[in-house]
Amino acid sequence: MGILEGKRILVAGVTLNTSIAYAVAELAQREGATVLVSNFGRALNLTRRVVTKLDPVPPVLELDVTNAEHLAALPDMVREHVDGLDGLVHSVAYANPETALGGHFLDTPWEDVGTALHVSAYSMASLVRAVRPLLQPGASVVGLTFDATVSWPMYDWMGVAKAALESTSRYLARYLGEYGIRSNLISAGPVDTLAKKAIPGADELDGVWDTRAALGWDKRDPEPTAKAVVALLSDYFPKTTGEIVHVDGGVHSTGA
Repeated sequence: MGILEGKRILVAGVTLNTSIAYAVAELAQREGATVLVSNFGRALNLTRRVVTKLDPVPPVLELDVTNAEHLAALPDMVREHVDGLDGLVHSVAYANPETALGGHFLDTPWEDVGTALHVSAYSMASLVRAVRPLLQPGASVVGLTFDATVSWPMYDWMGVAKAALESTSRYLARYLGEYGIRSNLISAGPVDTLAKKAIPGADELDGVWDTRAALGWDKRDPEPTAKAVVALLSDYFPKTTGEIVHVDGGVHSTGA
């Protein structure tokens, strides 16, 4: 029996099979969960093709986390497949790579800053609010961040958005606690995902992990991060909420 046996999990933001969200969906299934995934727009067909590699093939929901109509329709879409949710994974982020990333921090217009904050941070609260009637006592909400306690080269407004995400998770933990629902984040090291490749100069970060990760780091392997997400989705952390768990080989704890 797996640690997610009988649990119903929605993983928002599955794209390629190299994504952390895909690795989470795959591992959650292996641990016994019934998994639903979501994406939207042009990426939706890509998601539908990619998840055919999973067994069983999970339902794919069309969900733009910034679209009020999509969010309002989400509970009914979920109920077509399961009668409740025991876990929610937020793996959604976006910032305009031409203006909000890549060293343009001082020149980024508010419109692009607002988009980054909406998609990458506020959407976690929006998503929780949308599925709140489906979340069972003991449910777990898990999001993905990239250490926002420091600045990173080229990460710019996405770094600010991740700082907002980290604060959002803490407030979700505060207000969901009375319902027995947890909210936590995984702070992962750099993984070669589609999102990372969209950041101009992101490869500069690889050298940091090459020299400072006490346990070593394989940027091609999302499984260590997926295992941490699945652990937080399980019942093995029943009194852990508002936490940020680092899965970065130890870089967050080392100096130069």
